[in-house]
Amino acid sequence: WPKLIHKSEFDWLTPSVVYVAEYYKVETVKEVFHVFLGLAKDEISISDEELQEDGKAEELAATGYHEIRMKKRSIKRVHKFLMNSNHIIEDCGFIAGRNIPIVPVYAKRWYVDNVERTMGHVRLATDTQRLMNMLRSRLAEMSSLSSIEKPIFTPEQMQGHSETWRTDNVQNYPYLLINAIQDQNGQSVAAGPVGYTKVSNIPPTMAALMQIVEQDMIDLLGNQQAAEQISSNISGVAVELIQAKLDMQTYIYISNFAKAKKRSGEIWLSMAKEIFVEEGRKMKTVNEQNESDTVELLKPMKDDDGNTVIENDVSEASFDVDTQIGPTSSSRRSATVRALTQMMSISTDPETLQVLSAMAMMNMEGEGINEVRDYFRKKLVNMGVIQPTTEEAEEMQQAMANQPPDPNAEFLKASADQAEAEAANKRADTVVKIATADKVKADTAKILDEIRSGQHGDLVKAILAHHQITNTA
Repeated sequence: WPKLIHKSEFDWLTPSVVYVAEYYKVETVKEVFHVFLGLAKDEISISDEELQEDGKAEELAATGYHEIRMKKRSIKRVHKFLMNSNHIIEDCGFIAGRNIPIVPVYAKRWYVDNVERTMGHVRLATDTQRLMNMLRSRLAEMSSLSSIEKPIFTPEQMQGHSETWRTDNVQNYPYLLINAIQDQNGQSVAAGPVGYTKVSNIPPTMAALMQIVEQDMIDLLGNQQAAEQISSNISGVAVELIQAKLDMQTYIYISNFAKAKKRSGEIWLSMAKEIFVEEGRKMKTVNEQNESDTVELLKPMKDDDGNTVIENDVSEASFDVDTQIGPTSSSRRSATVRALTQMMSISTDPETLQVLSAMAMMNMEGEGINEVRDYFRKKLVNMGVIQPTTEEAEEMQQAMANQPPDPNAEFLKASADQAEAEAANKRADTVVKIATADKVKADTAKILDEIRSGQHGDLVKAILAHHQITNTA
């Protein structure tokens, strides 16, 4: 073990048990990848280990792929060993993924002077709990040693009656006897017990210390005051406020647990990229409505350009892992339904009320209500409130294509077409009338022009005749 680990011991060997540990080591290895070019000018990268499989090279050659180059890449791999206190028992080789599959969960964690510090929830309450255990043990001891008062007699008083007094708690005699004692004058005098044994009283310091210890425990661990018990006269809003307050008291633990869950998801994802490489493998998924669904990995399909692509290839996918810590799904749905019903009481718009009621039905929980939720979701999708998924959009298009024509819509469409045709005829008649009017205007202008031309010729002829007569004279 590293020398930094100190002040701790572990017994690897006991008379009856030998402990075995799993040891993980992150190593940087170099892998060779072969790049192949296909007939469709697409490139694929295959590791040297995968290429060595039987029939892989022949399969690539038969499908039209040929190798164009090789490349080397340094990657991190996790090496697993089994070991005991003496030596390595087994070399398990490399495991799937790039991360060590161990996730520590801390209640509280700090770095002070670059040194990691961790602490559990009950660490500060350890001394207080020990003191409380000691006080309770002392109290139990005091109550068991002297639980009842016992009478004290002189030997003369008990002479001859000691057996009845000794067995009284078993026989339960109706009465008990004692002997009379004599005074100074020798006269018999009836007298009771000389005294009684004293029952141990709780010291005031012990009682005060127990109160202080209990208060310290409440201050350190939190005071829930039976918050998990729900009274019948408390509203749901008050219960949610109480639960929110309790959640804030333990927020640091929930936050650290969320970090651990996130790291678990990252480790799982790195393993899934190397494990889920089987064509046609069915996997369970959760859709946007938090309902279970099934997908097929490495499914070939056609894209918009008609090329063959591989769908649901996890090995080539890149994801960001995110975690959310909060109320359970059922409590969130119940809170949503309450909020929607409250909004329905203050809204007066019929369309808004219809949307709110449909959303409330979608978030209802109960047996046999899944089909009802699906119905109201489709209703909201048809109203345009919720964006449809790809499948829902295809179903809507198919339903619209298969839907028979509405008679009213057909009548309205025929009426609109008829009105449009009549309007077109009227526009054509108007155009004809305008053209006819323009033609009449043109003919009139032509006639007038001819008349003017004729009059002008006659005038010229008259002038020429007058000029000729004048010259003759």
